[in-house]
Amino acid sequence: MKYRTLCSRLLLPAALAVTAPAVPQSQPQAEMETKEAPAKFTSRVNLVPLTVVVRGRDSHAVGNLTKEDFRLLDNGKPQVISRFSVEKPGAPAAIEKEAASLEPQPDTKPPEAGSAATAAPVIADHFVAYLFDDVFAKFEDLARARDAAGHVIAASMQPADRAAIYTTSGQIVQEFTNDKEKLQATLARLRPAPVAGGIGHGIDCPDISYFMADRIVNMNDPQAIQVALINYQACSGNPHVTASEVIGFAERALHDGEHQTQLAATVLVQVVRRLAAMPGQRNLVLASPGFLVPFADQAEVTNVIDRAIRANVIISTLDVRGLWTSPMFDASLGAPAGGPQVLNAVSQYMEMEQLAGDLVLEDLAHATGGDWFHANNDLREGFRRLAAAPEFIYVLAFTPENLKSDGKFHKLQVTLREPKGLTVQTRKGYYAPRHDAEAVDQEKQDIEDAVFSREVIKDIPLAVRTRFFTSDGGNANLSVVAQVDIRGLHYKKVEGRNGDTLTVVSVLFDPNGNYVAGDQKVFTFRLKDETLAKRLESGINVKSSFDVKTGSYVVRVVVRDGEGQMMASENTAVDVQ
Repeated sequence: MKYRTLCSRLLLPAALAVTAPAVPQSQPQAEMETKEAPAKFTSRVNLVPLTVVVRGRDSHAVGNLTKEDFRLLDNGKPQVISRFSVEKPGAPAAIEKEAASLEPQPDTKPPEAGSAATAAPVIADHFVAYLFDDVFAKFEDLARARDAAGHVIAASMQPADRAAIYTTSGQIVQEFTNDKEKLQATLARLRPAPVAGGIGHGIDCPDISYFMADRIVNMNDPQAIQVALINYQACSGNPHVTASEVIGFAERALHDGEHQTQLAATVLVQVVRRLAAMPGQRNLVLASPGFLVPFADQAEVTNVIDRAIRANVIISTLDVRGLWTSPMFDASLGAPAGGPQVLNAVSQYMEMEQLAGDLVLEDLAHATGGDWFHANNDLREGFRRLAAAPEFIYVLAFTPENLKSDGKFHKLQVTLREPKGLTVQTRKGYYAPRHDAEAVDQEKQDIEDAVFSREVIKDIPLAVRTRFFTSDGGNANLSVVAQVDIRGLHYKKVEGRNGDTLTVVSVLFDPNGNYVAGDQKVFTFRLKDETLAKRLESGINVKSSFDVKTGSYVVRVVVRDGEGQMMASENTAVDVQ
């Protein structure tokens, strides 16, 4: 499968529409208008979010801290934490109305006395995407990792869990499922799949890794050039090769390494986007030996972190090599070409390369609320631990003061006012936007985030009811009615009218958490005082209809108030029979 094909398979489903509030027209004006349109979601940086995990000496997450316990710096300048919450990702999904409590459906009879009640459908609320690095990992490491993951899936998967398997090469994809046999069969197919050659240790002549190529080409490191030159002279048997030839090989290795790293980062983004469409707890477990990103604040890493934080995706990382030691201490391997003359230098560069790759895995995990499992050969325990979220996650956000739209990197630092032996895990920084974003972009982002969540928000009173009618052939029509209490909305007085916009989105998900269908309505209010008084008493009922197949569904309704920027969301389950 080509890489482009993988990306197309991982893209979010065609989703919903968010339209801008209608511009008031010339008189006479209707007091209320309803519009429907397809949507395009965009993201922006205005409120910078951070997920923070605080761990004690026993490595367990701590959940009893308050906003006042944290100190936040942006490029060394103190910032005001404007939003703060404590989340327990492992808590059950908030579905307050199960199928059994819904209003009676047509053409159904109550169960006879003594008969077993129909069990409520099991709704998926925990999604784990396993991403295996088959580009950089060696066969023996990948084999151990796939066996360990297979054991955890077989022993630990619960009815509400769904798992997916992806690879950084894009050659293997198994979408979210609870079918353990499919998952095990997919794991059995995992093999190393390097997309470029000539950058691994001990493979080519000369043996120049991506890290060494970066030192030679970008840093003009004279020792790295000398080591590569001696290696080339020894492996080629030609003492007359020149440094310029070595630099040429290094440029090729650098190009190959950049391509592979870019591929890994791009696939990471695509898997985060795929997880963002899953309604519930979302975990991404990256099993990799680590890969090099020459600068820790490069956009490849921060882009993944930004997307993961905004989608509430927790990334955890696992070093598939277990307890790593330098190959220089492996007696079964011969010394590098060039012998003792380059042995110490090669060992030094390998350790530096290891530290650089570890830094990327550590940053991805700690910036998104995940954990980094490394220097440990018990990969089963690693997968078991990482597939579950931390017990507590702090969600902080702040609005940067005097933020310039220049696209520059901002270094973040989060500390505790009284550490008391606690450690803080969070992101290293973020990029400023390159242009001023419109307010409508924030509305789109708010609604998208809320739709692909299970959080129940009650800023606006909201009640949801469902009804369905079945026909032959397993077809049905499902109606979703959202009753919205509009008394608490923030109306803006314009020319004697009470103005506001209200966006109501109704979405269906299947039991595996996959998006099925969605409907959006945008109401533009320009109500006279007397009309508003009547509306306040009755509220509004918003009906959406969906043609579906018989089966179980999760209904998610999200409401957003344009003027007050308040929101409401509600879940319910329905079994269409």
